[in-house]
Amino acid sequence: MPVRQGRTREPIAPKIPASLERGDALEEDGVYLSTDFSDRDLSGTRADGVEIERARFTGTRVSGCVLDGVRLTDVVFESADMANMVLPRGLVFNTLVDRCRLTGANLQDCSLREVVFQGCRADLASFRFANLRNVVFRDCNLQEANFQEARFQSVRFEGCRLSGAQFSGAQLAGNRFSRCDLSGIAGVGSLKGAVVSSADAQSLVYDLASALGIRVED
Repeated sequence: MPVRQGRTREPIAPKIPASLERGDALEEDGVYLSTDFSDRDLSGTRADGVEIERARFTGTRVSGCVLDGVRLTDVVFESADMANMVLPRGLVFNTLVDRCRLTGANLQDCSLREVVFQGCRADLASFRFANLRNVVFRDCNLQEANFQEARFQSVRFEGCRLSGAQFSGAQLAGNRFSRCDLSGIAGVGSLKGAVVSSADAQSLVYDLASALGIRVED
């Protein structure tokens, strides 16, 4: 059956209450509802089984945090330092990640639904084996990011730098790339069935030729 290639809708925006309680730390098996973690330094925190719902992280440092099995629902990260953050087997729903630093972040085997990453620096980030559904990466630096064996459904990459990114074994059929730099990506064969703008396709010429054993000469 052919893959439907209709336009995907914008992810559902997180619902954040006007009034939030102040949060100071993340603890093992902690449950945080309607909490504001803005301008806190939580870097290096290690806690399993954390649940966060209806929360804001503005200007927060969560770099190097290890939150195994975290569940995030209706959360906004804005201008946060999330570099080298590790969220193995996490669940991320209805979340906005805006102008954040995610260099080296590890979201391996995470499930992401209704999520927008915009204006983020996420070079060297890992989404290996992740399950992404109705997710948008917009104006992000994803150079050398790893999407190996990731599963994509209704995902859009818009205006992103993806040079050197790894897509080997990814399921990309029916998903969209527009205004992106795709030069030097690994696993170019995984783009079979994806929707790529004509301008983006030009950056794939040499990689596609190499994958097909074609030698390009001037």
